Amino acid sequence: MTGLELPLLTIALLVAASFLAGWVDSIVGGGGLIQLPSLLIGLPADTPVPTIAGTNKLPSAMGTAVAVITYLRRVRIPWAALLPLIAFSYLGSSLGAQLTHFLDRAAFTPLVLAAIVGVGWYTWRRPQLGLHHEVRHAGWRGFAWLALIGLVVGLWDGFIGPGTGSFFLILIVAVMGFDFLTSTALAKIANLTTNIAAIVVFGISGNILWGLGAAMGVANLLGGLLGATMALKHGNGFVRKVFLVVIVALGLKLCWDMVAPLFA
Repeated sequence: MTGLELPLLTIALLVAASFLAGWVDSIVGGGGLIQLPSLLIGLPADTPVPTIAGTNKLPSAMGTAVAVITYLRRVRIPWAALLPLIAFSYLGSSLGAQLTHFLDRAAFTPLVLAAIVGVGWYTWRRPQLGLHHEVRHAGWRGFAWLALIGLVVGLWDGFIGPGTGSFFLILIVAVMGFDFLTSTALAKIANLTTNIAAIVVFGISGNILWGLGAAMGVANLLGGLLGATMALKHGNGFVRKVFLVVIVALGLKLCWDMVAPLFA
């Protein structure tokens, strides 16, 4: 599926949703909470799941790319930590994208909800988490932890997606001990890697609506630029607050996904 006729109002709403998603994603991740459900609502009911997922990845990659460029110019990157993170993020995302053709996403909702609640509680109970840079793992031990983070979160992103940036961020902060701004920069680079990996898989299988994805991508890019600039201006405390808001929103959305069928 490479093309699709949609009403102009639907396209405009999808583009607006993508702008907001880019803003949220560039600061702390979780923009997929806005963008992916918007595509599920806006696209026809018979649109294949891989096509929805593939189209979602194009604007996500464009918005994340501009955020990465912004962070690279302003934040010192621990390059030794980046290699295992992006290598295994690419591998995990490629595998996850393949799984969209075979597995039922609904089975993962309770597990993800549990993770969201745990992450939100952990962050809220630790006000100093991510406000200071205290590296906990170095050498091969750090390499192994970063590889595991990349593989697991990359797998999630390729398979479903929403919350990927948040998962990357909190795991890098909690496991590695990096501050929020450094962790956000690493999370953005890793997230861009997972998006590219998924685009390659979905593009080869013909599951991307390129026109719609490109239009949403421009909006996502502009939102990402604004969000990254605000994060750098306001610092770690601002990123932490936005992170907690997004975590609550993710949790509520997943709760609704679980109970909504009961009222259908």
